[in-house]
Formats: sequence, C-alpha cells, structure tokens
Amino acid sequence: MSVLKAENITKVYPGTVALNKVSVEFESGKVHAFIGKNGSGKSTLVKIFAGAEEATEGNVYLDGQKMENKSPQEALHKGIATVYQELSLIPGLTVAENILMGRMPLKGKLIDWKKAYEKAGKILQDLQINISPKALISDLSLWQCQMVEIAKAMSYEPKVLMLDEPTSALASHEIELLFRMIRELKKKDVIIIYISHKLQELWQIADTCTVLRDGEFIGKVPMQGLSREALVKMMFGDVEIKTRPKDLKVGTKAVLEIENFTRKGVFENISFKVYENEIVGIAGMLGAGRTELLKSIFGADPYDSGKIIFYGKEIQHPNPVKMRNAGFALTPEDRKSEGLIQIMSVFGNLCVASIDYLGKHKFIQRQKEKDYVSRQIKDLEIKVADPMLPVKSLSGGNQQKVVVGNWLNTEPKIMFFDEPSRGIDVNAKQQIFQIIWEQSKKGISSIMVSSELEELLEVCHRILIMREGRIVEEVLPEDITIEELYARCMGD
Repeated sequence: MSVLKAENITKVYPGTVALNKVSVEFESGKVHAFIGKNGSGKSTLVKIFAGAEEATEGNVYLDGQKMENKSPQEALHKGIATVYQELSLIPGLTVAENILMGRMPLKGKLIDWKKAYEKAGKILQDLQINISPKALISDLSLWQCQMVEIAKAMSYEPKVLMLDEPTSALASHEIELLFRMIRELKKKDVIIIYISHKLQELWQIADTCTVLRDGEFIGKVPMQGLSREALVKMMFGDVEIKTRPKDLKVGTKAVLEIENFTRKGVFENISFKVYENEIVGIAGMLGAGRTELLKSIFGADPYDSGKIIFYGKEIQHPNPVKMRNAGFALTPEDRKSEGLIQIMSVFGNLCVASIDYLGKHKFIQRQKEKDYVSRQIKDLEIKVADPMLPVKSLSGGNQQKVVVGNWLNTEPKIMFFDEPSRGIDVNAKQQIFQIIWEQSKKGISSIMVSSELEELLEVCHRILIMREGRIVEEVLPEDITIEELYARCMGD
C-alpha cells in the first residue's frame, strides 16, 4: 500500500498564512475527497504536492521517501500527477499526441505514428475509455476531453492522481462515466485525491473526506455515515443554508417574451415569457442548448428566426452593446475567459460593462468610477484587500461577485446567470443566490441556468426544462422533487 503524507506543512505568503502545520495521510486504493471553502488552503496544499509551490516549513513523503519537488514535471516523474479544472489539452492535435506529448516514439528522426497510436490506444483501453487515439481534441466533447486528460496523467503510471473539480462542466450521465473510470483506478491501487465543491457527489465516489478550514486541518473522516450537515459544519463552522424568501412576488407584466426562437442544429421553436421580478430557471443536461439560447438572445451568438420582445417592443438584430443599452446583462458560464479580464484589476473589471456610462465626451469621471467600484464591493461583500489587485488573485466566489457587480453597474432590467455557482464553495453559492434574490426585490428579473438542478429548485420561481434544443416542459419548484427533475431532463 502506497501512502502520501504531509507532515507539519506551513505555507506563508506576504500578509497571510495559507497553511498552518497541516499533517494528513492519503492511502492507495481509495478515493479521498479533499475539501474546504475558498481560501481554506486546500489548493495551496495540492500545489505543494504537485511541485507548483514550495512549503515554508514541513515535509511531504511518498512511501516514506521525502519529496522535494522543485517543479510539476519533477513531481510527475516521482509519481504525483494532477488534472486541473482548466484542461491543458491542445485542440489542434490528436488524442495520441496530447497523451504522449514530449514522449512520442521515434523511428530514426521521425515520429513512429503507428507505434504512437498503438501506445495511446493501449492506455485508453486499459482505462476503458472508448475514444480513438486518432481523434482531434477539437472534435471531442468536454467530458471526453476530461477523460483524455486523465489518460494523459495515467500514462506516467503515477502513484498519486489529484483531480481538481473534474465534474464542474459535466452532465450527470457523463459524471457517472467518469466515476466508473475512477473506480477502475482504485483497483490499480492509485492514491486518488478528489477536490470538488459539489458536496452531493462525495457520497457517490469518495471513501474518506479530509477538510481544511482557514489553513488548519479540521479532520479526516469516513464518508460512510457522514451527514451533509456535519460535513458543512466541518467546512464552515455554522452556515445557514437559505431558501428563496417568501416575499419575492412575481409581477403580472411580461418583461421578456421569446417567440419561436430557432438556431438550426442548436435549439428550435423556443417560446417563453419572463415576468417582472421573476427568477426563471432553465434546467437540462449538457448539450441541451441552454447556454447557446442565452447567448443568442443576448446577441453574442447568431440565431436564424424568432422574436425577442422586451417590454412590448421587438428587438431586431441584437448584439451585446445594443442589448446592454436596452437593459440586458449576461454573466457567462466561463467567468475566467468570458466574464473577466484576468490581468486587469478588480477595479477595472467592475467597470468594463459600464465604461460608456462613466464620463462625457470620452473622458472618464474618476469619482463616478470610484463610486461604482466601492458600491459593488460593499453591496456584494467582495473580499479584496485592495481593488487595484488583479482579479485573478481572488477566490472563485469573489471573482463571480466581480462578474455580477460589473453588470449591476449597468443598471440592468433583466439578468442572465449562466452557471453562477460553478467552481465556488457552499458559502459563496449562498451569497450569490442572496444577490439574485436581492435583485428580484429591486425589480430585476433573472434567467438562471445551472447544471446543479437542486439549485434551481432552491432559487427560482419557475423552471423550464430543455432537452435536445427544445423546451419540453415547465414546472414549479414546489411541485417536483430533485429526482423527478433529473429524470425529466434526461427524458426518462
């Protein structure tokens, strides 16, 4: 049995202690959930294991051997592989080229393609992954790319495999395929460290759960017999899980009407209405067309036919600037590449969407700009030591608040929230939901897309179910269980 051990690990950054004398062990042949709220220190410890960070104090041991990894490549060669949330595959290359990157077999000075495809094919077959080694990454679905990323990591025959949010962009049936592969890896006696904010998954896949909080080791417990309430308390102390306030009343006037909206091959004949103050959820599996629908209504993607009627007037030829000026806002699914400018400050990111409103005659009014920023930091409780720090320095939850604050500064009448809770912890999710409810009280209507269907039941007044590019049903949260909602999204 292999054992990965952290002994009295401390990591100090200027002004903060990220880890304080953390000691924990992970054994082979098990899936170890490794969780904690944003800022708990779990990412820092994973980076120390992976060789991306160096501990200030303490040591890491693998099978009793002290590990002094100076780089991720060195850690990989010593048996520690990491699959991060942001995949590292190259779209223009084949599956085989990505798996064997830098290690392609040669025949003389040329690549031996036959051997390369055979070698990659064998790795895929051993992991029971049914993907051709000759397939281009750009032709694969997101979950297939996730499988290839794991196959790439496993090609090094590691003793430790760390999976960072592996299901964040996967539909439920794809998650089960991933879990099937992880269970096969357990049989190969690999130490699997599983990092996820989706707490409900842990009881399906994990054997143990290790919790950090504020840089401290809180405990390591078996998943069997552990309640959700006990786990949340380990992570946060006491956190109140809120539900939609009873006083959020839906108005009688239609704000948005979508009629026979079609984009060939993506969605077809979509019709629905959103009323004043209403929060409408769109449920469906990955590939149902939910994100594409929001982007087309917002004018970011094209559509072939249909009508967008806003407060009784049709909007023709929409584009993001026209829609923003009309009162629309969209917080995108991929906040890192579409919702934020990572190298820009928090200050700058909070003003991007409202830049046209900040001055006269092309000159920005600096005081107005400062007021916009300070208002959102205060109202949304964005935790940042200095607004001039780069937005990439914030936790996932605070980055999401910056995305929302950026659009709130445009004073929208309707907001589209696409996967607003992706990759953020339980506490941050509750804060985002509270923001959506607060906007409803202020008269802002919302459409919310989430792969976490239980969130739609918790947050929304009404839920539209999309399947294969069509809205097939409309339900009220109080009339349906989570199991029924999942079944209807899958067509069962």
